[in-house]
Amino acid sequence: MNDATEAPIALVAAEAPQRYRRSNYPEPFFSRMGGRTKRPLGDLFGLRNFGVNLTTLAPGGESALLHPHSRQDEFVYIVDGTPTLVTDRGEVELSRGMVAGFPAGGIAHQLVNRTGRDVTYLEIGDRTPGDEGEYPADDLKAVLGAAGWVFTHKDGTPYEQAQAEAER
Repeated sequence: MNDATEAPIALVAAEAPQRYRRSNYPEPFFSRMGGRTKRPLGDLFGLRNFGVNLTTLAPGGESALLHPHSRQDEFVYIVDGTPTLVTDRGEVELSRGMVAGFPAGGIAHQLVNRTGRDVTYLEIGDRTPGDEGEYPADDLKAVLGAAGWVFTHKDGTPYEQAQAEAER
């Protein structure tokens, strides 16, 4: 929705439509995001400089793969539940009302739901062009291009090419 005249003035966040696609990651990483549901709130209002998502993690769900961004800042606010914040410096259990922030070029991070009930949080991040994502625990690299995120193996081989070669 790009036309600000069509954007809502206000809405109940939990009633916003869910994002159709659960993840942009290629397999084998895409399926790891099966326990994650995002409601892209910022997009509903036509926001272009930063994104805001109301995200729910089912038990066992992951927010993303462990990653830092090269240019984008991220911020999370825990609405409900007790996710584990996993970083490359250790783990912290978060709870309702807690916040965490990740400046560009900072520590690798992800949220994991290790509990038996849903976790809900707001995630806010900017949309700086030319961003890159590094994934220290996985064979994956991401670059934000004009058409969206492009994922490759750490050696630069595109996932589509690697998949085609594996099927030969």
